[in-house]
Amino acid sequence: MAMSSFHEMDDPASPSQLKAEAAFLIRHHSDQLRSIALSPDPNLHYPLHIDFAELMDDDPPLAQSLFSQPTDHLRLFDDAAIWAHKIVLGDLKLKGHKSVVEKKFIHVRVNISGSPLECPETFPRIGSVRVKHRGILLTLKGTVIRSGAIKMYEGERWYMCQKCKQKFLVYPELEARNSISLPSYCPSLSSKPCEGTKFKELEDSIIRHDYQEIKIQESTQVLGVGAIPRSIPVILKDDLVDIVKAGDDVIVTGILTAKWSPDLKDVRCDLDPILIANHVRRTNELKSEVDIPDDVIMKFKQFWSEYHDSPLKGRNAILRGICPQIFGLFTVKLAVALTLIGGVQHVDASGTKVRGESHLLLVGDPGTGKSQFLKFAAKLSNRSVITTGLGSTSAGLTVTAVKDGGEWMLEAGALVLADGGICCIDEFDSMREHDRSTIHEAMEQQTISVAKAGLVTTLSTRTIVFGATNPKGHYDPDQSLSVNTTLSGPLLSRFDIVLVLLDTKNPEWDAVVSSHILAEGESDKSKHDEELAIIWPLPMLQRYIHFVKGYFKPVLTKEAETVISSYYQLQRKSAAHNAARTTVRMLESLIRLAQAHARLMFRNEVTRLDAVTAILCIESSMTTSAIVDSVGNALHSNFAENPDQEYAKQERLILEKLRSIDEFPDINDIEGLCR
Repeated sequence: MAMSSFHEMDDPASPSQLKAEAAFLIRHHSDQLRSIALSPDPNLHYPLHIDFAELMDDDPPLAQSLFSQPTDHLRLFDDAAIWAHKIVLGDLKLKGHKSVVEKKFIHVRVNISGSPLECPETFPRIGSVRVKHRGILLTLKGTVIRSGAIKMYEGERWYMCQKCKQKFLVYPELEARNSISLPSYCPSLSSKPCEGTKFKELEDSIIRHDYQEIKIQESTQVLGVGAIPRSIPVILKDDLVDIVKAGDDVIVTGILTAKWSPDLKDVRCDLDPILIANHVRRTNELKSEVDIPDDVIMKFKQFWSEYHDSPLKGRNAILRGICPQIFGLFTVKLAVALTLIGGVQHVDASGTKVRGESHLLLVGDPGTGKSQFLKFAAKLSNRSVITTGLGSTSAGLTVTAVKDGGEWMLEAGALVLADGGICCIDEFDSMREHDRSTIHEAMEQQTISVAKAGLVTTLSTRTIVFGATNPKGHYDPDQSLSVNTTLSGPLLSRFDIVLVLLDTKNPEWDAVVSSHILAEGESDKSKHDEELAIIWPLPMLQRYIHFVKGYFKPVLTKEAETVISSYYQLQRKSAAHNAARTTVRMLESLIRLAQAHARLMFRNEVTRLDAVTAILCIESSMTTSAIVDSVGNALHSNFAENPDQEYAKQERLILEKLRSIDEFPDINDIEGLCR
């Protein structure tokens, strides 16, 4: 087992190094030192953040030593921070700040962002961590999948040689379960060696620390097919504890070491890799970052300028790039695009949030392409998790409490890990019982409240839910959706769009689809290649969706509000309609879908066209009491040759139906709207 570290109280070799490090801290971080000095509590552990890139510019040899020998030099930096703190404290007292108190604990935290350490050798994937990374300043990126309880452990303590009375500091081996190993002889560095072997622990000299263990797992987005995401335990101390929770994306800089298992008789002692953190950076706000160059944004603007007179043709050109291997299914592709783009989150005066993310459920017969859409949607999102209703881990879809090493820890499920992205759930009807009870809150309030094994917390699930399921047996159009899918009405009401894909007999559709499939296998592919050249590639679609989500915050116009409000009132009056789908949630869904369509159309304003398209999407979700009879089976929906003409026909039909609402404009106003 590795020996504990010793630090002599009056080490003559230290002052020169301490002076250089303290001078760097005073030159570049005097503001932080002043803020620490003015803080009232002397017993807290204070962080002092430095940039490795700045240190490298100022003192390259010191930066190299910190990288190659982080264990020793981080302790020296902490001592230098105390020294610099005392100098700043003296200056403040001279300036009249008499109430400032000397602090006992300051920890230097090294941020490697923007420095040469962001290379694959010092910033590897978790699965690529090897023995060569031990003992250097290492940085790892991952998602927190477990977070343990905060504990207290006894850290370094002072000992005195009973022969020469020399005092020295002994650091426990954190990797060896905090064990203390005393030196075999006195570590005095005086000219005449003491060689004493008896030491006495100084009374009340133990320094205690806060301590927490978490586990981070590498993102599945950077892995190939078949690769298993690896994880590694991380130890957080002092000011780093309790700053991250399950589901958070983090970048951790620290020292890789090995943790020994307990010494048990006749049991092999194993070494498990573990990272002792020095700096932790949450990157939740960077979860969906996609690099979009200015020339690509100009291409988007140029694209819409070309389709200025026929915007729906431009929209359909974008939609053709969604799952291009599947022929037709225009309604499904439009629903997928609107779901991925989403609406604008609304926060009222009381602080209550109305989610901006939309949810989509595909209910259909086998072989209708549901899983293909799930996988493609996951590729379009920069952060995604694909799972089945049973869940890929013991945590299932939400969260669970697991016992690890004698203590209870929270393990994040698929919805928590997909926070800020999309969670694609196949076989949605096969969810676990505890998932069915908690997914309601996860989908609507976008949080999961946990109270398990004494662990009480709230986790964030700001995710899009894209589900797919088969009907229970043969789909019966005369029965409600809840009966056909075994999903409860309240759960179905949380989906903005529910599309039913029925493989009904349609000779004309079968002929078109078979011709399309056979054309792909023909030797003459020139026409097929021309069609593929027009379709937007996957990277372009990713950038477009990310850009419109971040750039546009659409606002409803008066005529869009009138159309949406009138449609909602008409549905409320329809006695035959399922009450679970006509709550205020339907109104919120209409607004979200209209905003998403405005974003898709590259606009900051929700017009009548967006409102009518949102109504058509909602109507496609209804199989029993739709007011628009021309929508038909979503499986057999195809791209119209003249989308503007097709839209005008559907718009006229909807506006005619809405005339039954008293508040809706009369026929003359309707004709004006149509024009």
